[in-house]
Amino acid sequence: MRDDEKQQSLLKDVRVIVFILAILGSIIFIHPWYTSDEGFTTNLNYGLDLEGGSWLQLKLQGAVAQLDADSGLLVKEIVNINLAEDITIASTDEGEDEVTVTFTSASVLTNNQMDQLGVGQTTISRSNNVTQVVLHSTKETLISTYLGDTLKTEVIPTLISDGVEYEIRTAITQEELEALMEKVGGSIVTDINGNPVYKEGVTTETRDLTKEILSDKLNSLGLKDIPVKTVGDDYILIDFAGVDLATAKNIAEKPGKFEIRIITQGNESKHVLYGDEIESVSIVGYQEDSGSWYVPFTLTDEGAQALQEIAIETGATQDPMSHNLVMYLDENEVYSAPLSYSAAAKLEQAPIYSWQASTGADEDSKTRAEELQIHLRAGALPVNVELMGSGHVDAALGQQFKTQAVIAGMIALLAVAFVVFRKYNKPAILIPMVSTSISEVIMILGFAAAIGWQLDLASIAGIIAAIGTGIDHLVIITDEVLYEGKLPPRKVYLSRITKAFGIIFAASATTIIAMSPLVIMGFGSLKGFAITTIVGVLIGILIARPVYGKVIHEVLAAGSEAEAE
Repeated sequence: MRDDEKQQSLLKDVRVIVFILAILGSIIFIHPWYTSDEGFTTNLNYGLDLEGGSWLQLKLQGAVAQLDADSGLLVKEIVNINLAEDITIASTDEGEDEVTVTFTSASVLTNNQMDQLGVGQTTISRSNNVTQVVLHSTKETLISTYLGDTLKTEVIPTLISDGVEYEIRTAITQEELEALMEKVGGSIVTDINGNPVYKEGVTTETRDLTKEILSDKLNSLGLKDIPVKTVGDDYILIDFAGVDLATAKNIAEKPGKFEIRIITQGNESKHVLYGDEIESVSIVGYQEDSGSWYVPFTLTDEGAQALQEIAIETGATQDPMSHNLVMYLDENEVYSAPLSYSAAAKLEQAPIYSWQASTGADEDSKTRAEELQIHLRAGALPVNVELMGSGHVDAALGQQFKTQAVIAGMIALLAVAFVVFRKYNKPAILIPMVSTSISEVIMILGFAAAIGWQLDLASIAGIIAAIGTGIDHLVIITDEVLYEGKLPPRKVYLSRITKAFGIIFAASATTIIAMSPLVIMGFGSLKGFAITTIVGVLIGILIARPVYGKVIHEVLAAGSEAEAE
């Protein structure tokens, strides 16, 4: 009867209830199962080391610099590159926010040609066989366009505290950039120490965008969860568990199929253009006038003309609200909206090269605009990437690693059990101590299964480290609770158990702090080791070890009563 009462009181303890629920929940998430066809299966997600497959290490190519140049020479080069026209600069007026450049040409220049340059508003007049163009632009736009047209890449200007920073999304050395700027009377800006403000690499925003595009593209294929990790600002690591190296390279390099169609009648639509007719996609912007987020993009000459012809042919220019432009990525609709009345009216007269896809005004609209920016790229990356390394882990070798990892864990557990038994020589202490360690492993695996976390060799090492840390803490609890080999009086017990948990919390905090840099800085697979260790420590100190303290008290109390009888 007394035993029944003790068991009932133990099960009513909140810590024990939480512990049992955590174990049951973990088993549900892990979902161990056996079938004759597939053998033993679980919901655990294994990484490259344990599943086999391939990995790629990519370097992001680009440069970030502060630049200056002569506005007139910039315009001269831009017109020459795009229109093959040699113009004469008549005057240049560089204001604080705007640049006005007036130039002349013996050729006939049209508004469409100026729009195609995409550098600003122009006023064109012609007299005495001379065309005069007055261009209103900004220094940032001219430098970005000049470099973008010359290098055939995107150049993103960003306003920073000490000027404007230009991100050039292709590989270019400092010497090559200096040579380009000299052609337009410019140079790389120097800092207060006289050093050029230039660095190889990309901005954090571009690195994260590249990672997001890769992750979105790779995981939309439905192969399995493919982790895309960043290392510093310039490197990306991708693990293709279960995928051979040739397939991995093909998946990473192949863009999606992007298509724009126009609604003709009802649900019927007509093809307008494919993604290769989109020349460039800029960063997401916000229109103050309309209060909406938008994604700017530019069509090629063929794309712009195709859109104009089909818009007129389908009647979209006359009734734009009945003829949505619908965008598809891999045959999935990603955007649909009618033409604006102003765009429809302009298409009646000429092709439109620069477009803006608006998504709305709220924060969700901003998110949709960022997603659309990725879709418009059709999986193409914002910067060039260089394959710095690759490798392959054979599936059989992965299975061997998995088996060896399980064996290593069991050996570690048995070794710990042997040492504990030698120390205390009491099965009554050994069983709850080993059971607590096993329960912590189950909860760590349950957590991994719940969030779809990939387990690799580093994660297994983290679990084994968590076992070792946990046993250390259980020994501390046991040593503090034992007083001359038996349970001390209640007052002494409470004092000692409080002291034990004080030591454990301090040691756990130290471990978590020590592992945090690995998590934040993301040193490849070491990040998995650090996360596993931290999760194991938190599960131990918050769920398992308090229950062990309760259980070991009951075990020692029962032993003391048995000796007294």
